[in-house]
Amino acid sequence: MKYYLIVGEASGDLHASNLMKSLKRHDSEAEFRFYGGDKMAAVGGTLVKHYKELAYMGFIPVLLHARTILHNMELCKKDIVQWNPDVVILVDYPGFNLKIARFVHEQTSIPVYYYISPKIWAWKEYRIKNIKRDVDELFSILPFEIDFFEKKHHYPIHYVGNPCVDAIQNYLNEQNAKASHPSANANPSDHKTIAILAGSRKQEIKDNLSIMLRAAAKYPDYKLMLAGAPNIEPEFYQQYIPAGIQVDIQFGKTYEILRQSVAALVTSGTATLETAILRIPQVVCYYTPLGRFISFLRSKILKVKFISLVNLIVNREIVRELVADTMKEENIVKELGSILPNGEKRQQMLADYEVMNRILGPAGASERAGKMMTELLREKARRTPNS
Repeated sequence: MKYYLIVGEASGDLHASNLMKSLKRHDSEAEFRFYGGDKMAAVGGTLVKHYKELAYMGFIPVLLHARTILHNMELCKKDIVQWNPDVVILVDYPGFNLKIARFVHEQTSIPVYYYISPKIWAWKEYRIKNIKRDVDELFSILPFEIDFFEKKHHYPIHYVGNPCVDAIQNYLNEQNAKASHPSANANPSDHKTIAILAGSRKQEIKDNLSIMLRAAAKYPDYKLMLAGAPNIEPEFYQQYIPAGIQVDIQFGKTYEILRQSVAALVTSGTATLETAILRIPQVVCYYTPLGRFISFLRSKILKVKFISLVNLIVNREIVRELVADTMKEENIVKELGSILPNGEKRQQMLADYEVMNRILGPAGASERAGKMMTELLREKARRTPNS
């Protein structure tokens, strides 16, 4: 069968590549064409557009690149129609993907599958109408989404587990298979490193990195390691590193950096969940200009109490979230100290991580999703033999 996948950022590239591997295991004749990244390209198929040409965030960047975004969207629509796949698989990235879903639904008979569902439980809940209308099958990776979609909105979904568990388990298996690798059997407590994960987009890095580094530097006994985002050039980071602060920047090694660290400062996103799965105590840091105003809007617009997936999964605060007006250097210094070795919050956070990981469930999300997708497509083909 022919699979057309659309991804808009680095995390989607990772999870879509693992999904593609599963699809190949369950469909020996699988063909792929995609908007994606290097990890997907390594699995095989045709890369039509790299996600680096799509990843614009915020009102101003989107406005400035509107022509490029519209061009890429029109190209995607035409390419789907021309290739005529058996299914279009959308991966997160709702601003772009929901428009593609509507086009495919209205203009073709191709089924639309959504893997890693849009986070409409946080905001823009009105998008449920679009999802019900345009998405044939939705595959959820967060356990609390079951109640949201099925009980609240009467829209059946498939919970397959979380692919971050898969990605980290695969990484750990690879490391353990390399007996000579220095981190193969590393014990994080043996290291004196603080990890800095400042986001995957330029605006996030601009807003957060400097203050995160200044706060972490208050603990001079610890080495600072910054996980560079794969779509950001190294030179971009340099302008936001305060003078006199030493930080080791490494790209494509987020898991390695976390495993070598005793604690982490993390800008909210998938990284908060990955840090928790790896059992590294963390402080969530997300600065925005006009902090008090943004905090006010957050209380009025957001439908959830927390911004980190870690807290959302357990439905209580187990990692401290410093957001908008609370994202201050002195607050980061205090919270970081509480989770470093011998800090008063460290052991409780580690215990809470175990609760979160039990709720997430075991590895195998990508495998379950791939198997389910191929079975659904074969069932559809059996029902419509002349299609």
